[in-house]
Amino acid sequence: MAKPKLDSAGISLFCESVAMMLAAGIQTDEAVGMLSEDIGDVALQATCESVYGRLCAGDNLATAMKASGAFPRYAVDMVGVGEASGRLEEVLRSLGVYYDEEDRLFAKIRSSVGYPAALLCIMSIILAFTVIIILPVFEDVYVSMAGSLTDGSSGAVGVSVAIGWVALGITLICAIVAVGAAIACRSEAGRIAVMHLMEKFPATRPAMEQLAVSRFASALAAYTASGINTDEAMRRAIEVVEHEGLKAKATAAYGLMIDAESPRSLAQAISEAEVFEQIHARLLTIGTRSGSLDAALDRLSANFFDDAILQIDAAIDNIEPALAAFLTIAVGATLISVMLPLIGIMGSIG
Repeated sequence: MAKPKLDSAGISLFCESVAMMLAAGIQTDEAVGMLSEDIGDVALQATCESVYGRLCAGDNLATAMKASGAFPRYAVDMVGVGEASGRLEEVLRSLGVYYDEEDRLFAKIRSSVGYPAALLCIMSIILAFTVIIILPVFEDVYVSMAGSLTDGSSGAVGVSVAIGWVALGITLICAIVAVGAAIACRSEAGRIAVMHLMEKFPATRPAMEQLAVSRFASALAAYTASGINTDEAMRRAIEVVEHEGLKAKATAAYGLMIDAESPRSLAQAISEAEVFEQIHARLLTIGTRSGSLDAALDRLSANFFDDAILQIDAAIDNIEPALAAFLTIAVGATLISVMLPLIGIMGSIG
């Protein structure tokens, strides 16, 4: 039986709480054990107890989190990066911020699509009633008035029925998508599906890639700060990347770094493979020369994250106006489908 995953708010609370206790000098297993006591969240408490049991058995935190089945792959991978690089506290704080922001974004999506979704469902019912019940009544009226439909009247009814069915079909599709999005945002599996859709959707695709770049830069910063060489840091950081496009670019950059004939530095490889924009790649060059490469990567990761969040916020802000505009069109289509037969009746009377 699959174990339920924690939601974004639960993951954020776990990471921030453990990071806070680590900063106070408490051991990892003790920190998780303390967190499992009277936390008030049944799912999070069960997860903490599972993780604590694995820690007491000798596992590290990343392995224990993975075994619990409650954490997404990115969280597990980044905790592994933190443990391997000796920066577990910093990584946990970063994860806390990331998942707190993710929870806020999904709450905003629910808010943006919830009300329009309800209106779309109501409009679908109205359109269905119009097409199935009302429009056939007009045809009966024509028959009773003139014995049969005139060519013009018949055309008016046909156009009305066509408009009604098209509007109904499109409205139903939009209603299903909106309701599905609102429901999906309430479960972790649904949120993962929404994130994958956002990676494909043109309006949010650049922002999602930017978010993936932020994750990659954060992992790279953790590894370089641990003192390992940049080639190995790049190889390990690639393992954390889930975004297919970014992974291809990062793999190409790694290939340039280990090129036997003309090996490039980290900054050069990232620039040539277009993993970062040129202006950001220059910052890496400066960081390398000044001996603060990890600090430069941390700063870039924060910048990429903030920029991605702003882009996603802007895209979400456009959801409600777009659905409202569509509702206006649907209302107009409904009125037209009703008015055209009336115009036909008036023409028949005249």
